Amino acid sequence: MTSAETGFDLARLAEIIAARSAADPEASYTAKLAHRGRAYCARKFGEEAVEAVVAGVEGDRDGLRGEAADVLYHLLVLLQVAEVPFQEVIDELDRRTGQTGLEEKASRPKG
Repeated sequence: MTSAETGFDLARLAEIIAARSAADPEASYTAKLAHRGRAYCARKFGEEAVEAVVAGVEGDRDGLRGEAADVLYHLLVLLQVAEVPFQEVIDELDRRTGQTGLEEKASRPKG
């Protein structure tokens, strides 16, 4: 089954994470992460991102696929704990697609 057939996407994952983050930390890994706080979740996201970079540099396709999934999951956990709704990220990406990447980068505040 593909994600199109199951209806699974990142918005759905964000919903699952939101629900599970409120669960008992003894019963849910997501809740355990959320319970440890924003700084811990940020570090965990960073660790997963580094592992994805290593897999990419090494040309480890299977490893990169798995690490990419971990990166997306841990990013969504971090967003949840930091109280940044996933939809706001989607809205930001939508705003940015209205211009070229170079235009968008040039419009960012310097500093």
